Amino acid sequence: MQLEIVTPEKVILNQQVTSVIAPGIRGEFQILDHHAPVISALTKGALKLSDDVKLDDKIADLFHKKGNKFHFNISGGVLEMNNNKVIILTD
Repeated sequence: MQLEIVTPEKVILNQQVTSVIAPGIRGEFQILDHHAPVISALTKGALKLSDDVKLDDKIADLFHKKGNKFHFNISGGVLEMNNNKVIILTD
């Protein structure tokens, strides 16, 4: 699936991933390929991306690897999954 992480300043990431774990207001949830359409509010926490993500030097310092996941800390936001594309708006 395609993942796009967007902040008010720029698009942080736009590439294919196999899974995303997000901090929802009722706890973490996972999105996989061809997940049903969903929109969810996100809380402070870490987006956890599958380790197949290719991080270039410009953004690598924004992520940290923990186990087999890349973590990207957010203070909240919104996630939309539709047509096998995940868009995360965060600050």
